[in-house]
Amino acid sequence: MRIIKDTNIQFMSQYKLGAILSGAVIILGIVSLIRAGGPLLSIDFKGGTHLAVHFKEPVDINEFRSVMSNVNIDGESFDFSKAEIKLFGSPQDISVRIPHMDQELDNVAQKIISHLRNSFSGKASESDSDFILSIEKVGPKIGAELSNKAVLAIVSALALILFYISIRFEFNFALGAIAALAHDVFVTLGIFSIMGYEISLPIIAAFLTIVGYSLNDTIVIFDRIRENIKSMKRLTYSEVIDKSINDSLSRTIVTSITTFIVVLILWLFGGEVINLFAFAMMVGVVVGTYSSIFIACPLVLRLHTKTQ
Repeated sequence: MRIIKDTNIQFMSQYKLGAILSGAVIILGIVSLIRAGGPLLSIDFKGGTHLAVHFKEPVDINEFRSVMSNVNIDGESFDFSKAEIKLFGSPQDISVRIPHMDQELDNVAQKIISHLRNSFSGKASESDSDFILSIEKVGPKIGAELSNKAVLAIVSALALILFYISIRFEFNFALGAIAALAHDVFVTLGIFSIMGYEISLPIIAAFLTIVGYSLNDTIVIFDRIRENIKSMKRLTYSEVIDKSINDSLSRTIVTSITTFIVVLILWLFGGEVINLFAFAMMVGVVVGTYSSIFIACPLVLRLHTKTQ
């Protein structure tokens, strides 16, 4: 059942508006990235320590942050109040991500846990098994290796997509699809930078998922364009693309809305652990749907015009 029927929207005549909108968002993202000195990377890539603790009753985040502003380790005071501190699934559970320090210290996590236990003596259990939920440490070398592998994964995915679409369709279609995918990743990365969110391994997984989602939507439109070119030879190339997008519009909107609802629910009720992943997916669904129509198709049209 098609919810939207018999539309005749002239998408290709609005490509300049789409280019201006995309350019503005990407420029804002680039400015934000430059000001921040690059993406805000989590300890997955920079190295550091992640620990999560459980209290007997809820603890105020601001009070917790104040306690973390003066942590005594081996007679030296450290300020960890600017570290990533957030709830870890419930008001009684709090996680802390401490970035790698140039001055490497022994047993940092255990000493921070002792400091927290002393600071919240009435709310913290004396038993480590009850108080400590998890302790994870990532070395800087491992973080650098993960960074390289994350970049390699994204570049490899784009290269294989370019190869696949070039064979199944035309090289012009492959360039349009790659441009749309690069657009989606840059926009999402820019929004993360503007919002001050960290890039972690789950976010890289979200980026790859966004690439797959956007590509699927783009391929559906490209397939309809290929069919309509054969059966609508009297129409111009621009009119064929508009017709193809309108033919796929109902399917595109229904798929996007249902997917968006699912990730919105994850974002609202999934908890802190999956919150940023769900946010990245929400952005990706919207941007991926937009780029399939206003980035991929106009580029295919311009490349086709230049080759004629």
